[in-house]
Order: sequence, then structure tokens, then C-alpha cells
Amino acid sequence: MELIKLLGEADRKLGKLDMYSDYIPNIDLFISMHVFKEATQSSKIEGTQTNMEEALLQKEDVALDKRDDWEEVQNYVAAMNEAIENLKTLPFSTRLICESHKTLLQGVRGKHKLPGEFRRSQNWIGGASIDDAVFVPPPHTSIGELMGDIEKFAHNDTQYFPELLKIALIHYQFETIHPFLDGNGRVGRLMITLYLVGKGILKQPVLYLSDFFERNRTHYYDNLMRVREKNDLAQWFKFFLVGIIKTAESGIATFDNILKLQKQVDTQIQALGSRTANARKIVHYLYQRPLINAAKVGEVAEVSSASAYKLVADLERFGILKEIPGGKRGRMYTFDAYLQLFKLACE
Repeated sequence: MELIKLLGEADRKLGKLDMYSDYIPNIDLFISMHVFKEATQSSKIEGTQTNMEEALLQKEDVALDKRDDWEEVQNYVAAMNEAIENLKTLPFSTRLICESHKTLLQGVRGKHKLPGEFRRSQNWIGGASIDDAVFVPPPHTSIGELMGDIEKFAHNDTQYFPELLKIALIHYQFETIHPFLDGNGRVGRLMITLYLVGKGILKQPVLYLSDFFERNRTHYYDNLMRVREKNDLAQWFKFFLVGIIKTAESGIATFDNILKLQKQVDTQIQALGSRTANARKIVHYLYQRPLINAAKVGEVAEVSSASAYKLVADLERFGILKEIPGGKRGRMYTFDAYLQLFKLACE
């Protein structure tokens, strides 16, 4: 009964979150920030140390010692965006998963670990060697069959099984199979969102569980191991559903705050008179990428350098833009109030 109660609550919260896809104008603007947040949190679980401000920088503005981490986050963003686009023509499948994995490992530290291909050797989780491993996944010779089984299960409509429990089980199975030499955790978490969108449970990719898993990392790993060692699926299902509920609640609060901020900012920039239209173009850009410099302001608003600096000054005066230190190619500004909405959701 506890599981049924959690399942009902998770369904209701997801439905409420999904409603924002219908009534927020230009929701695509805000999805890009959700993806950046997901990329930094999912990569953080794997030890990558890039925060959201750094993730939003151009490569040339990133310190050399942080570029590897930055590139891994950018790859995650690219993998998610490509996979969501591919869902328009491809079903949730091993092909989609492999293509996402290929993008994820392109040109970064795992580039020699068969990007887009299942492993051809034994791997293990935890421990310095297979002899002291915490868990040893199935042999590579069985991966094709096991992943095929996941795909069949995902699309089996002859026997009813609640979709949220289905993706919970698929995620557990994928992490247990550990089909790739590297990137299994990130791909496994990415799969959750892809499944929810692919099945039409969400119209847009607005729910990501990596933040919940990161904040409850010990419980996340313990609950996965509990299924492997004690066959305790009920506990894993409960943990997963609580993650859906908490993450959906956080997403709802973020969207509510975005709507309030939009209204406030629009009221502020109306005071600019003839410069309001150009200020709107900048704000529109900032909702997608809340980091900008004067040169980009000029490019987005299609105005001269002098006019760009005036716009920056106007937006700074209203508190919309805030200068941040560390810009290697001139002054950088952040849409701080907006960025904080996503950072608060991580706390």
C-alpha cells in the first residue's frame, strides 16, 4: 500500500509539472537551463567538478586545468539535446542509448573506451581490481541479450506495469548490466528522462533525477546494491518514487519562480522606452544562457558597441545583470536572479 500511495503521488506531481509545458510561453528557453543543471549534477556524481557558471562559459574563458571537466559537461548537454531530438524519429532503444553514449564520450577522457559500443571485456564496480570489487557485472558476452531484454520490456504493452516502476526497474537493470566501459552512470540517468519523454509521460524534458541522486548518493548506491544482494525491489521502487516526487516539486517551484521573475523583469525594462525592444532581445537570450558580455549583447540586439554598453548599464542598474569576476576576454555578466533559481533547486 505504501508503494501504491507513492506511485499515485508521483503521477500527480509529474502531471502538474507537465502542465507547465502547455502554458509557459517559449518553454524551450528554460529547458536549456534544466539540461545544464542536469549535466553538472550528473557529472558531479562521477567526480567532475564544474559548477553551473563554469558550464555556461565559452571554452576560451575556462581555466586550462578545468577544461576536461567542462568538456564532459558540454558532452552531456549535447548527448541529452541530441537524444531528445532523436526521439522524434527513434523509439527508446539500445540504438538511442548507444548514440547518446557516443556523444557523451566524444573527445574526452573516456574517448578510448569504445564510445557508442558495448564493452568487449569484463568490468567491475568499486575496488582496485576485480578481486576486491564491490560488484561484478555480467560478462560482456551476455550484454547484447540483456540489453535486448531491456528494450523488449520497455515496449511490452501486453502486460500492464506502471510506467514509473518500469523505468525504475530499467534504470536498475542498466546500471547492473553496466554495458559500457565508461559513462554507465551518466547514460543510465539520462535514460530516465528519455523514457518519460519517449512514452509521452512528459511533453518536454523537464524532470531530471541526478540532483536527487547526488544529494542522496549513499542511499542511491545502497538501494541498488540491496536489489542485487537481497532482491529488495520494493525499497528501490520507493526510493525512486520519492526521487520523482521531490524532483517534480522542485521543478514546479522553479517554474513558478520563473514566471514571477519574468513578470518583474518585463515591468522593469518597460521603463527603458525606445531601448525596451533591444533589452527584451537580451533578456530572451539570457533565459537560455544567463551569462553574457558586451560583445554578445551587441550581437544579440544588433546594435553598435556603444549602444551595447548602454544596454548593459541599464540592465545592471535594474539588477538584472551582475558583473562576475574572472572573464578572460573582457567583463562577464550573469542574470543572477535567474541562475539562482536553478542553483537553489540543487540545495
